[in-house]
Amino acid sequence: MSYRWLLSILCLLLGACGHAPPRQTNPLAQWEPSPNFDERRPIVIVIHATEQESVARSLRTLSTRNSGGPVSAHYLVGADGALYQLVEDSRRAWHAGGGSWGTIDDLNSASIGIELDNDGTEAFPPAQVDALLRLLDDLCTRLRIPRHAVIAHADMAPTRKRDPGALFPWAQLAHAGYGLWPDPADGEPPAGFDPWLALQAIGYPLDDPAATVRAYRRHFRGDEAGELDAQDHRILHSLVLQARRLR
Repeated sequence: MSYRWLLSILCLLLGACGHAPPRQTNPLAQWEPSPNFDERRPIVIVIHATEQESVARSLRTLSTRNSGGPVSAHYLVGADGALYQLVEDSRRAWHAGGGSWGTIDDLNSASIGIELDNDGTEAFPPAQVDALLRLLDDLCTRLRIPRHAVIAHADMAPTRKRDPGALFPWAQLAHAGYGLWPDPADGEPPAGFDPWLALQAIGYPLDDPAATVRAYRRHFRGDEAGELDAQDHRILHSLVLQARRLR
């Protein structure tokens, strides 16, 4: 009886070992583990809109192949506030595509991607925004992502993307402490102020100036105008000052 009991325990242990994830080591080298390492940490959060008609459709798109090739995101937030995780935080989700933000030209490797269930034409419901804010608090606290480093997909890829769109409540996020937002108290820009250098200093790519202006205006003015005016100069002056304070 004792023998059978030991045999049963051994089988269970072997079965458990059989399901353990394999250690990713190089077979050419001898494994001598060091405790001096850490997970690769994202430093930016990119906000997307799915531009599809339902969470179910978006979950399929983010988990399978589609006409443009396989895509994914770390999280999907439903219009009702339901939260779905598709990719581990420490892994590289395929959400950003080509583009850049500041000196980062591979956003997939340096960011967390959050998709919002929104067809691109509707306002974002309070339940969805509340869930997003809770998620941002968790990610920025747990992964030590700077709270100002929350950008739009269109910000880093202005020639290709417009999401999450002009209706996204960036001011509400800024009031909660996420992303940059202009402060009227910063006053007028100095003589000789260059708005293009300001856009670049914030992080915008300048490969296509007209597309960059539309992305900036969509984020900070809620429209898609293609020109900068005096109000934009004041906004950009304030954003540059804030970015400097946060360094």
